[in-house]
Parts: sequence; C-alpha cells; structure tokens
Amino acid sequence: MSEQASSVRAAGSATWRLLGYLRPYRREVSVAYVAMLLGTGLNLIVPRIMAWAIDYGLDKGQASYLFLAGGIIMAIAVVRGLLGFAQRYYGEWLTHRVAYDLRNDFYNAVQYQPFAFHDQSHTGDLMSRATGDIAESERFAGIGLMDFLSTMLLLAGVVVAMLLQSAPLALLGLIPLPILLITTTRFGLTIEPMFKRIQEQMGVLSTVMQESLTGIRVVKAFAREPHELDKFDRENNEWFARREGVIKKWGNNWPFMTFLIAMSIFLLLLFGGPAALDGRITVGALFAMISYVLMLNTPVQRLGFLVNLAATAGASAARILEIIDLPGEVVDRPDAIELGRARGDVRFDHVSFGYRDGLNILADIDFHARSGERVALIGPTGSGKSTITNLIPRFYDVSSGRVLVDDQDVRDLQLRSLRRQIGIVMQEPFLYSQTVAENIAYGRPEASREEVEAAAHVAHAHDFILELQDGYETRVGERGVTLSGGQKQRIAIARALLADPRILILDDSTSSVDTETEHLIQSALAELMKGRTTFIIAQRLLTLKNADTILVLDQGRIAERGTHQSLLAEEGLYRQIYDLQLKDQEEFVALQERMAAEARR
Repeated sequence: MSEQASSVRAAGSATWRLLGYLRPYRREVSVAYVAMLLGTGLNLIVPRIMAWAIDYGLDKGQASYLFLAGGIIMAIAVVRGLLGFAQRYYGEWLTHRVAYDLRNDFYNAVQYQPFAFHDQSHTGDLMSRATGDIAESERFAGIGLMDFLSTMLLLAGVVVAMLLQSAPLALLGLIPLPILLITTTRFGLTIEPMFKRIQEQMGVLSTVMQESLTGIRVVKAFAREPHELDKFDRENNEWFARREGVIKKWGNNWPFMTFLIAMSIFLLLLFGGPAALDGRITVGALFAMISYVLMLNTPVQRLGFLVNLAATAGASAARILEIIDLPGEVVDRPDAIELGRARGDVRFDHVSFGYRDGLNILADIDFHARSGERVALIGPTGSGKSTITNLIPRFYDVSSGRVLVDDQDVRDLQLRSLRRQIGIVMQEPFLYSQTVAENIAYGRPEASREEVEAAAHVAHAHDFILELQDGYETRVGERGVTLSGGQKQRIAIARALLADPRILILDDSTSSVDTETEHLIQSALAELMKGRTTFIIAQRLLTLKNADTILVLDQGRIAERGTHQSLLAEEGLYRQIYDLQLKDQEEFVALQERMAAEARR
C-alpha cells in the first residue's frame, strides 16, 4: 500500500511539473481559460431562461416571453460558439506546444547524457518515452486539463444554481453527488499505478521491436522469425493484460456513475413532482432542476475519462521527467579553460577507472604520448584498450589520477574545445541515413565539397564513392546498410580526417577491410599521422610495427611497453600474442613479397 501511495505522490508531483510547461504561454492560457469560464457560465444561465419561459410564457400564455427567451438562447448560442472556438483552438495549441517543449527537453537530456547512461539504456524504451509518454502527457496538459476544470466548475455551478432555485429540493437531488465524487476519486487513485505499469510495459515492447528490427539480418540468417514473433507476442500479451485490467476497472465504474445521475432525476421527480402540483414550486423551477442534473450527465461520464487521462499523464510525465532530471554529461568547471590549437601531447598520470565504484577496469595506467607519436594498444578482450581511449575525450571521468592534454588536466578544459581537437574512428562505424557527403562532413558541416573529396581521397574512399548511383549525393540508408563494412569504415575515416584533429583515435579501425584495402589506408594514414598524436587499437601486425610505442594491456594494467622488436625480445605477453595471432600475418606478407619479386623477374 505504501508503494502505491508513493507512486501516486510521484505522479502528482510529475503532473504539477508538467503544468509548469504552460507558464511561458500566459497569454494563450489566459484566453483559453477565460473563454472556458465564460462558456461554462453561459451554460448555467440557459436552464434559468427556460424556466422563466415556462413559468411566464407557457403557464401564463404570453407568447412574447417565449420569443424573448428564444432570442436570448440564440444569442447565447452564438457567443458560446465563439468562446468554444477560442477555448478549443488555444487548448489544442497549448497541447501541442507543451509536447514540443517536452520533446525538446527530453531529447536534449538524452543527447547530453554520459556514455554510462547509454551503456545501460534501451533504445526502444527511450523511443517509447519520446513518443507514447509525451503523447499521453500533452493531451492532459493542454485540452485535457481545461476540460477537467470545465467539468469541475460546471459541477460546482450546477450545485449552486440548484440551491438558489430551491434549496430543499436541491439537497434531495444532490444526495448521490458525494458518492459520485468519492467513486471518481477512488477510481483515479486506483488506475494511476495501473497506467504506470502499462507505460513501462510499452517501453519493454518497444525495446523488443527495436532490437528485432535492428538485428533483422541475424534473425533471417538463422531463420529465427518464429522465435522473434513468440517473444514479441509474449510482451504484447502482457501489455494487453495490463490494459485489460484498466478496461475492467473502467467498465465497473462508468455504469455506476451514470446510475447516480439517474438516481438524482428519480429523487427530483419523486419529491419535486408533488411539490409542483401543490404549487410549492413552479413547473419551470422543477424543469430547471432536472435540466441542471441532465447537464451533468455528459460531463460526469467524461469525468471518468478525464481522471483516466490525468492518471495516464501523471504516470507518463514521471517517466519523461525521470530522464530530464538525470544529471547530464560530465560538465565544465566554472573556471574551465578553452583549449586552443593543441599540440597533441597526452599523458596518463597513474590513472585508475571503474564503471562502478569498487570495480576498477583500469589500474595505475601511467604513460606519456608526446606530440606526433603513434601509440598502439594491444591486449586480450576486456583488457581496457577502448577504455583508455574513451578517457582522452572525457567520455568518462577517471576514478583517480589524471589525464593530461598539453599538460592540462582534461577536467580543467572546456569539453567542446577538447573534443574538437580529437578525431575518432569507432570500432563499429556508424553512418546516418543521409548522403555520403553529409556523413563525411558531419564533424565539419561547413566544409567545402573540395575538402570533403580530399578527405575521401586520403581514406581511399573517393573511387568507390564515384561508382555509387549518385556519387557523393548517394543516400547510404539506415546505419549505412547499402555499403560494405570496408566502405563504411573508409567513410568513417574520411569523416575523422576532415575534422583535422591534433589527436587521432583509431579503435580497431581496419578490422572491417581486407588486407589490400588496409595497406592502402595505412599508407594514407602514415602521411596524415605526421604531426598528430595517434592512438591505435589494432590486431594487425602492420599497425604495430609502425608504432612508436606499443602498450600491452592485461587485466586493466600495462603489462609491457616498447617497440615491436624490443617486445619480441622480452619473450613476454606480447611474444605470446605475436606467436598466436600475428606471426601468420608476417609470414603471409613475406610470401606475398616473394611472389611479387618473382613476378617482376
């Protein structure tokens, strides 16, 4: 029970914060709510005018009163039409404006979350929050809240109008009202946690769909379509079961609310009918009382829907604000220094790092990469190679020690100025579903076509790009699906080259290319790397031979360091890796060279 109460309180707090998104639009809010208030007030006048027409027109046979009453009601209808337009127009405007602002805040929050957040988050769940949860929240924040307040004001207005018409009869007719309010309130408190569970399940469902569609090639390769369908059906059935629970709760409450309205009319006729016949009240007054109760019929039925909507919005807003409230990416210190054109000097000063407290991935990493040097990182999977390169652009902050660029602790530098000096080619290249030229120029959108093509030339991508249907204007499809692994890798390399970084990080960047293509890329990179500090994660012998320093990592520590020849002579871990993985490469290269020499004879 305490968990449910906590959930309700969280949703209530989220709802209040959601309504805070209306604050910048005071003019639109004022127009919409003034129109709503005036429209509600005019609705309450109509039964009184009809009662007056019955008592003075029909009862006394004076047709002029009927014509006058009809004219007033017609005028009220015209004014209500204008007010209804203003209420609906600005209500819908506020609905979609809140969605616009919420979506911006949510997307900004996701963009500026650290890598640790994206390591743990599911894309499908984030997409569900950005679409479904925002859609549920926007409906209440705009037109939903206005309809809810309109219904509550109409309810209060009807009570007051009935009391002014005939207090004793009104008290009898309103006996079911407290039961109605209690039922509606209990309904809202009960279904709010149910809606939160529905939205959470929708996040799970979206994640299953996203993973299946992203890995559709693997699904088809292993003929696992039935498995994926079963997995989706299982989560979809769970979502429907939770939704069905709300439907049952709604079905049990809605007829009871309608019954209470009918009970009010029954009581009015039971006690008001004899009073009208005895002349204690007029027929017009009794008609007005019944009209007021009937006026509540549609709003009360809608009240259940609006409480439903408010509960959904509270649960959805809580899921959205949960992301917005997360602390963002590592931030600049107030006195952070802007890094100008860097020399590219990088030093790790006894660095330790762990993704979770008490569990270090790196321990006491200490080395100095001078400007223009090439540092190769090698070691078993999970030894910390990629983690070291992730600390240089400050994707994560060290647990202890310091990472220095040009003798400045990276935590003392402005983040954007630091990252502008670093070019990265990821292990798994990612391309956007845009043109080849736009992908290459992603880091420097202002670059000219000549600069884009020059970078492509260096990355040995220019020739195959010209062979594409529209050359540099060819759209590469989602995640670059229309290109081979080697082609995507070379475009990613061109993208890094165009940024003209002082520090270059190549995270196993030749893993997706064949030996011939790798040789071409390595030749081009050899020229590019001059004057730049380069960190290379690779398992190719050619890369390691050309490195100024090789760091051999094992279980998060630097086990050995040196050049290729010096490490071979040590007969240590590097020699073991060489014998197991690299010696065959060297023998293959030697064989190719002998065959080429014989062909030239």
